[in-house]
Amino acid sequence: MAQSAGFCYGVKRAVETTKKIKLENTSKKVWVLGELIHNSQVIKELEGLGIQTVDELPENENGICIVRSHGMPPQKIKEMTDKGFEVVDLTCLDVKKVQQKAVQLAQENFLVLILGKPEHPEVVAIKANAQLYSDKVFVIPDLEVLKGLTDEIKSHNRVGIVIQTTQKLDFLQDVIRYLIPLSSELKVFNTICKSTSKRQQEAIELAKNSDLMIVVGSKKSANTTHLAEILSGITNTIHIETQDDLINYKDIIEKSQEIGITAGASTPENVIKNVINQIEKY
Repeated sequence: MAQSAGFCYGVKRAVETTKKIKLENTSKKVWVLGELIHNSQVIKELEGLGIQTVDELPENENGICIVRSHGMPPQKIKEMTDKGFEVVDLTCLDVKKVQQKAVQLAQENFLVLILGKPEHPEVVAIKANAQLYSDKVFVIPDLEVLKGLTDEIKSHNRVGIVIQTTQKLDFLQDVIRYLIPLSSELKVFNTICKSTSKRQQEAIELAKNSDLMIVVGSKKSANTTHLAEILSGITNTIHIETQDDLINYKDIIEKSQEIGITAGASTPENVIKNVINQIEKY
């Protein structure tokens, strides 16, 4: 079992604070715009406590509206305030740093490259913050997209980089190698959070001595899917969301002698324990 599996600091802070807010404000409605974290079990638990997850701000309502751990475009936060909601910002502090670095690059007239998945809420929020100060902000999900911006990069000369907190280090390294010959000034902020780096390194070491790795966590979670991608290059790897998925891999599990387990930053401890208990039955 990887030591750093399960909730990271930012996720734990968001979940515990949200529960505390509802406990201390029983007479008020509490809303979260978008999923607080990428884990359906936690979202269901919050709903059971009366904390509602919504995709759009409710009309003609009031109460407390929580900014999710991934952050949110400033325009959306302003919309919350304008509609009369009491806003509580639970953006992960590491994600906040990425937003600040992207804004800094935009203010300093760098062409801003955000390495990450364009549709991921963390990246959407980072981009929206930087675009308040520049229209030269681009999201780079892979090297092919980067290569398509070659002429833009050459003409701007000054290029700045931030990276989604849950991305892989080798992606950042590949991007830097490609950009060095193209830009006269390259400013790089390695904004992969320490928790992600530690989690990945621990899992890699575990995988080297395992004939099967089990990664537990939501398929929507970026850090969890990256874990599975990294480990699949080292040993046989399966990515599951809960213990119920294990039945699909029963034969593989029974044939394995050394099984390593890790989990994403938004995977609750009880989900991990349930997986371990099910494996022991096999």
